[in-house]
Amino acid sequence: MKKDISYKTIARLLNTGENRLSKIGSYTGLGVGMLLLFCCAQMFINLQQLIKDKNLRKNGFDYISISKNITNQNMGGDNRFNKADIEALKKQPFITAVAPLISNQFRAKASAGNILPFSTDLFLESIDDEFIDTLPPGFKWQPGQVDVPIIFSSDYLEIYNVFAPAQELPQLSQATIQSVNIMLECFSPLGIQTFRGHIVGLSDRINSILVPKSFLTWANLHYGNSENPEASRLYLKTNDANNADLLNYLQQKDYRVNKDKTKFGRVKQVLQAVLSGMAVFSVLVILLAMLLFSFYLQLMIARSKDNLQLLVTLGYSPQWLGKTVSQKWVPVYAIIILIALAITQIFHLIFRQGIFNGVELLPLYIHWMVAALAVVLFLICIYTNERMVNKLIRKL
Repeated sequence: MKKDISYKTIARLLNTGENRLSKIGSYTGLGVGMLLLFCCAQMFINLQQLIKDKNLRKNGFDYISISKNITNQNMGGDNRFNKADIEALKKQPFITAVAPLISNQFRAKASAGNILPFSTDLFLESIDDEFIDTLPPGFKWQPGQVDVPIIFSSDYLEIYNVFAPAQELPQLSQATIQSVNIMLECFSPLGIQTFRGHIVGLSDRINSILVPKSFLTWANLHYGNSENPEASRLYLKTNDANNADLLNYLQQKDYRVNKDKTKFGRVKQVLQAVLSGMAVFSVLVILLAMLLFSFYLQLMIARSKDNLQLLVTLGYSPQWLGKTVSQKWVPVYAIIILIALAITQIFHLIFRQGIFNGVELLPLYIHWMVAALAVVLFLICIYTNERMVNKLIRKL
């Protein structure tokens, strides 16, 4: 078998059988199909990243609040969570931990002296420390301590700053409110005890006025009628707040969920269905392009049959011819895939910059899995092409 001949030498013998329309159509279809597939894969990854980052996470977990749905039928009844409800939630595989949000069982009143000349009754709540997103070192209390640390809701501060001008009250920044001294009055049948409250942090996760659990347990026992009252709200710790099994379970139980934390779950399911449909369509486009390319190969080799038979007669084996001819399309496949990847990168940057204005919710470059998918498709194309060429040449 002779090996001193390259594809360039036999190219003229094969070019007589080329069909430009079939070649251009197969190349275009292959490029469009790969572009659609890469874009679908990247958008799916972007969606997963955005859903994951949308909720406030601590140590890789999501935290959502639930309460029992209040209707005309159960209004006025006891709609708090009992121990059986909490234990049932803890047994679910998609829930990592459950914590009740305990409220005060006594009247509490707050005032801020001359800085904020108003006073109001308020509610206090406490929860396990691991469920709090902002936990300052000073958020502790023990019996006999007059100072009570408070974690205030960021949303409550925004609401206050909205109505404050109308009441001729000063608007407060997050830094300023932490310097305000609060007189906290706790009422009991035996009288009133006053504590000094001070805000040590702001929470973006829990809409409440939080005090240390040790203080509220002690205060409920001394000023209220229960040391461990049942809770009207629970916080769930889960790996994914948009887990379909979790959402379906809570819906079956008729529990009211914080919609801001879970509304993206439904959007996620719809977008995933759309992207899956587009991915299937792109695979079909690639398969049709490969089919069109096979017709192009058959036509080219059929028209070059006499020239190829001459080369075989001269001593060139069909195996060598098949390998040499199939190598012609290796750089073509590489160029098509690189162009598809480049356009996918451009679309990704447009999406990242246009939708989020450059905020680093998404990485700058396409995900490595998209590049890995491109490599796999490149190898599949080479393997399929070589098999088709060898099969056609052996039939000569």
